[in-house]
Amino acid sequence: MGTNSLVTGLKVFIPVMFCVMLATLIYTIITDGLPEPDRPDVFTPWFATTILDFYINIVPIAVWIVYKESTWFGSILWAILLIVFGSLTTCVYLFMQLLKLTPQEASEDPMYYLLLRDSFKDGVGLRDKKSLVVTARFVFAALGCLMLGALVYTCLTDGSPFRMELLYPWMVVLLVSFYINVAVLSVWVVYKESSWIIGILWVALLLSLGSFGTSVVIVVQLFRLSPLDPLYLVLVKNSNRAGDMYERTHSAVWRM
Repeated sequence: MGTNSLVTGLKVFIPVMFCVMLATLIYTIITDGLPEPDRPDVFTPWFATTILDFYINIVPIAVWIVYKESTWFGSILWAILLIVFGSLTTCVYLFMQLLKLTPQEASEDPMYYLLLRDSFKDGVGLRDKKSLVVTARFVFAALGCLMLGALVYTCLTDGSPFRMELLYPWMVVLLVSFYINVAVLSVWVVYKESSWIIGILWVALLLSLGSFGTSVVIVVQLFRLSPLDPLYLVLVKNSNRAGDMYERTHSAVWRM
């Protein structure tokens, strides 16, 4: 019952977020014009830092989409759409994946089936010396350091970001898109944790520190894996790895 409610809730929440983002974008274009590069009223130091924050935050979403897609063409196409349209693409892709869930999957563990790709390729689920876990740790740690450096630099050179004059139309658009992606990532973070309290604390970190917080969360999750584990295991809960579904994954791979 609870799992079906989660799927239903996401099927309502995602379209609502899409409509909010689309309405905000259209309204801003009509009332404030396009954010052209030669507009100093738009491209302020904090706007540039927020853009960096936004794109670092979509890296894990882009990696998940590339993993989910069965073809390189589909992966590249969706990645480009994500870069261009931001959270609008996130909402569309996530909603399409929700529609693919069968009633049985929705009733068993919808997040497990939602996060993992439809078909497993050779070697998935097996311990492998070529695992990308260590590489992913380094990449997300580097992204977190990059974002922290950008935040500190902008604070020192342009002052605090908590100023009313920074809430101009295109900054609001960027923030709405940014926090829609944060909301999506927060669902995953809460799903991963066995304790609601810890999950809420991680979400608070995402909301307050942006992509730096996202990077910290992902690096922590990656250090919970063995360097020889397949990278996709970072998506699912520990209980899934040790449970029946993970065993079925192993069995399916061995038969391949």
